[in-house]
Formats: sequence, structure tokens, C-alpha cells
Amino acid sequence: MIHGWTVSADLNWCRTYEPIARRARVIAWDQRGHGPGGIRARGRMRMEDLADDAAAVVRALGVDRATAVGYSMGGAVAQAMWRRHPDLLDGLVLCATAMAYGLTAKERRDFAVMGASSLSARLAAAVGRNDLGWRAARRAGERQTGASMGTGDADFDRWAWDETKAGSLDHVLRAAWNLGRFDSSDWIHEVDVAHAVVICGDDDVVPTARQRQLAHALPDATIVEIDADHSACVRRPDLFIPALGRALDAVHGPAQQ
Repeated sequence: MIHGWTVSADLNWCRTYEPIARRARVIAWDQRGHGPGGIRARGRMRMEDLADDAAAVVRALGVDRATAVGYSMGGAVAQAMWRRHPDLLDGLVLCATAMAYGLTAKERRDFAVMGASSLSARLAAAVGRNDLGWRAARRAGERQTGASMGTGDADFDRWAWDETKAGSLDHVLRAAWNLGRFDSSDWIHEVDVAHAVVICGDDDVVPTARQRQLAHALPDATIVEIDADHSACVRRPDLFIPALGRALDAVHGPAQQ
């Protein structure tokens, strides 16, 4: 299970672990630079590099073939994983994600600014001001979306913020720049494993129209759409968990009771 941008695996999937673990083995990790557990090694932050990390996790655990379930940026990583390591995958479930993210001039500019800001974030961390950088990033994100990033549950929100700012802002910003350069549109139609797409029908972060474009570009996708925004995995588990279950049923057949 491959989490999205800025968050940790536990934050992305905390509502999902238990119900999915009833039907299959769950493997989740913090992607490089993300959350408290993501490796901090210097190096590139392309989606392809993150896909290679995912493949390394699967191989290290001795798993022959896995189903990659990716959310948002994690969906881009899952696509790249199929492209680079097809021998490891027997299915794809792509949630709240797209073929490409930097399509408009404004998007390309925003991603470039985030990439350029990574040096400042690195310097801030070096002098012990990592929290300051994360607070600035959070304010910028809320201005961009016009919404608070909280759920309304104060205890959960404090934990979620701790999980997020435990990450390396330098790595996270470089991941954003590379996400803006990702584009699977030339090859996504070649996917040759069972696959499904979970679409958030009220998504302003990864526009719903782009999620549908991905679904229709795939050769034979099962499409499950829910009436929720980009935070459905956390804020609307009542909708997201059944949708993910239906997507997994389409890829592997109904779960055994």
C-alpha cells in the first residue's frame, strides 16, 4: 500500500489497515523522506526511484507477486512500479490519482517553485528550524486549497500533524517537483495485470476529471467512484473502505469470509 505526498503510510492508511488485513497481507512503509520512517538518504526523488524502493520492499520481504494499491502520489508510484518491475505485480488499484499532474502552466510553475524551495528547507533543517518550514508549507497548502487540513478531531489532527512534519521537507518538496514531471499517458494503456480505479468524485487536489481520464486510458479498468474529496481515505472511511474493497474484489475476486 503506497501512500500519497507529504503524509506517512500510517496517516494515509490508518482507517484501512484493519479491514484490508482481514482479506490479505498488508505491506506499507513510509516512502523516502516521508513520515517518521522514510529513509533520509540523499538521492533523486523521481516517481521511478520511489517505485524502485517499493520493489525493494517487496523483494526484501520475500513476496513473489503483490497488488500495488496507490493513493494520490502513491498511485503514480504504483504505475511506475508496474512499468519498471512487472514481474512483481499481479494487480493494480489506483486511488485518487492521475496519469499526469503538471499539465497547466500554473501547475508546472507551482511544482517548480516547490522544487526550488527544497534548498531553503534543507538549510532550515540544518539549523534546527524544520518546524518553521513545515508550518509555512501548511499555510501555503491551506491557501492553495482554500480549506483546513484538519478533520475536526483534535487528537487525530495533532497526531496527523506530527506524522507529517516528522518527514524531511527537503525530500517532500523534491518529490513534488518530480511528481509534476510524471506522465504515464504514453504507456498506461499497456497495463497487462488486473486493475481497478477508485475515483474521488469531489476532488480538487487531483481533479476528478483527471482521475476519470486515467480510468478510461487503462485497457480494462473496473471503476469505483465515491462522492468524496481527496481526503476520503481519512475523512470518509465509510465510503472509501467499501470502495477499496470493491476494487480489490474486481482485481482478485471477492474476499473469503
